[in-house]
Amino acid sequence: MKSKIVVLSGAGISQESGINTFRDSDGLWENHRVEDVATPEGFMANPELVFNFYNERRRKAKEAKPNKAHLFFAELEKDFDVEIITQNVDDLHERAGSSKVVHLHGELNKARSSKDPKIVFPIDGDMKWGDKAPNGDSARPHIVWFGEAVPELEKAIDITKKADVFIVIGTSMQVYPAASLVDFLKPTAKLFVIDPNDIHLYSQVNFIHIKKKATQGVEELRALLSKD
Repeated sequence: MKSKIVVLSGAGISQESGINTFRDSDGLWENHRVEDVATPEGFMANPELVFNFYNERRRKAKEAKPNKAHLFFAELEKDFDVEIITQNVDDLHERAGSSKVVHLHGELNKARSSKDPKIVFPIDGDMKWGDKAPNGDSARPHIVWFGEAVPELEKAIDITKKADVFIVIGTSMQVYPAASLVDFLKPTAKLFVIDPNDIHLYSQVNFIHIKKKATQGVEELRALLSKD
C-alpha cells in the first residue's frame, strides 16, 4: 500500500505563477477592500463590483501556468497516495495533473446558487448580475467569503487524519479553519512546512521547516522524502 501524503497549499504556491496573494500588507486585495469583494454584505451592497472583481481574477488565473511546485505534487502520485487540500481558488493543481484536490475556499471556475450553497455548477467566462443557477436561483461566485461556513472542512479533516506525511506549503498557517488541520494529524505523521518566513504553529506538533519559496522548497522536500 502506498504511503499517504496530504498537502495543504496556500497563496504562496500560486504567487510564483503570477497570481497575487489574497491580501497585501495594506489589507487590500487587488486594490479593493476585502469587505467590499469578499463578504456577503459586500455582494449585497454592490453585486456588479463583486462579479467584475472575480471575472478579472478568473481571467488572470486562466493566463497563469502551473509552476514547478504544482507539477512536483502531481508527479508524487506515481509513488504515493496524494491528496491536495488547497486554500487557493485557482485550478493550477488540477492543470498540473493532481487528481485529488479539495478546495476549502471555493473555485473561480464554478458558481453556485445564492440561496442553496450545495447547488454548484461549472462556468466558463464572465459572470454577471442576473445569471441563474440550474434551479432558477440567482447565481453568485463559488467563493467562501469571510463570515461564511467552509463546506469542505469536514472532508479535509477526514483526509488529514489519514496522512502519513503532511506538507504545508505557501501558507503562514494563520488562516482558520485551515490552520487547525494539523491538530488532526495522527501522532506518527511527519509534518513538513515549506515557507520562506518564520512559522509559528499554535498546535504543539513538531515539524521540519524548509525555509524557502515553494518552487525551491519542493526540491529539498524531494530529497527528504527519498530518504524514507
